[in-house]
Amino acid sequence: MLLTSRRLRAALLAVASATLVAATLPAPEPLGIGDPLFPYLGNPGYDVLHYDLDFTYGGDNTKPLDAITKIDARVTRPLDRINLDFTHGEVRSVKVNGVSAAFATAGEDLVVTPARSVAQGSRVRITVSHTSDPAGRAGGWLRTADGLAMANQADAARRVFPGNDHPADKAYFTFRVTAPEALTVVANGLPEGTTRHDGNTTWVYRTRHPMATELAQVSIGSSAVVHREGPDGLPVRDVVPAADRERLEPWLEKTPGQLRWMADQVGPYPFETYGVLIAGADTGFELETQTLSLFERSLFVRPEYPEWYVDSVMVHELAHQWFGNSVSPYRWSDLWLNEGHATWYEARYAEEHAGKPLEARMREAYRLSDSWRARGGPPAAPEPAAAGYQISLFRPVVYDGSALVLYALRHELGADAFQRLERDWVRDHRDGTATTEDFVALASRIGGRDLSGFFAAWLYARKTPPMPGHPDWTSEAPAAAGAAAPGPGAKAAPAPGPGTKPE
Repeated sequence: MLLTSRRLRAALLAVASATLVAATLPAPEPLGIGDPLFPYLGNPGYDVLHYDLDFTYGGDNTKPLDAITKIDARVTRPLDRINLDFTHGEVRSVKVNGVSAAFATAGEDLVVTPARSVAQGSRVRITVSHTSDPAGRAGGWLRTADGLAMANQADAARRVFPGNDHPADKAYFTFRVTAPEALTVVANGLPEGTTRHDGNTTWVYRTRHPMATELAQVSIGSSAVVHREGPDGLPVRDVVPAADRERLEPWLEKTPGQLRWMADQVGPYPFETYGVLIAGADTGFELETQTLSLFERSLFVRPEYPEWYVDSVMVHELAHQWFGNSVSPYRWSDLWLNEGHATWYEARYAEEHAGKPLEARMREAYRLSDSWRARGGPPAAPEPAAAGYQISLFRPVVYDGSALVLYALRHELGADAFQRLERDWVRDHRDGTATTEDFVALASRIGGRDLSGFFAAWLYARKTPPMPGHPDWTSEAPAAAGAAAPGPGAKAAPAPGPGTKPE
């Protein structure tokens, strides 16, 4: 193409215009939406409607992937600049509505200056050409024995692709992943076809429901994809290392029954498909990525983990599809609603299917509760994660400590009203976000009385309130300051105690 072409001149003019606009604005700065636990996450001024993520994987999981991220958003206030959460990748170019835009890095934000400001109420498409680097161990891409998977919770999606990396802004996703033809790619949602070219295959997946960025999943590897039918014809697909296909089948065949059990508790499964992704990696955690929960291989093959425990962990991640995925937290301090409910149904499943008494587990959690609150804050007011170590947010108080709140609430409301609350909660907020205040309001309406005082004590007090129906339960005095608190991956064998469950 000649240097005098109209297209090139227009592009150069747009870049010059954007650069001129950028020069007249204040210096770029990182923004957030004000989440107290992750103040740098999220960006004001727009609502993402759809992500189109295009990754090219060359077969070496130590090297960056080439990527193009397209973001369709609705502008909620006039913007001269658009901030995106993105770090750990090289940005090559940015376009806004097809026109080249200036860009700069500020903190861990990619700050885009379009040639013209974007108006409130308008739609905007942002196209970023970049790399996506799997190097490092801070979350995002997870290196497996045969490729890659994603582990973005809580704040690591920004290490994989640019976006609005906070669960308050859910969006639809399309994934286009190109990999060597010997490998298999699976992502959230349902497949929409493959295309082969030059020894590679491009796989396309699309979600049917909105999703938080932390729940995105792409698996690339030498995998077998196992299909079966779940309740009401639900497509169930599991992704496992091909060499382990037969060995893992006794675990995979459990999923339809677990789906039926959860649906009996809280209502129909909320998404278009479900399955487990078993990765050849030692992560120390399991993760509820939407429609395709991530598990480490060792959970299923190490003999010290009894069957009831593995079953309950599978149900924990399955329960998250309702609590955390379909109904997502509006703030990260609402995390107790995710993990408390997942732990609650994990424990109830273990009671019904393996005879592990729920009351005994909750009594032990009550004994430890004051100590947990002293170490990391009460369930709905957790202390911020340690700098650079986001997993420290996932403390025992948000697992068994929060399930304990639900145990107390069931005593307060009665079993029938409690079950109605659970079913109404996931129905009323399906595909959306919700807050602790929303949960308190619904519980009060169903209970027929103001429960704000009950929740204030159970969710925000530094000392655990008396347990309804169990006046003899006592909580030990907090341990010495600085005592270690187990995280979500601290799996003790053979039978982990309260607060040591995976994510």
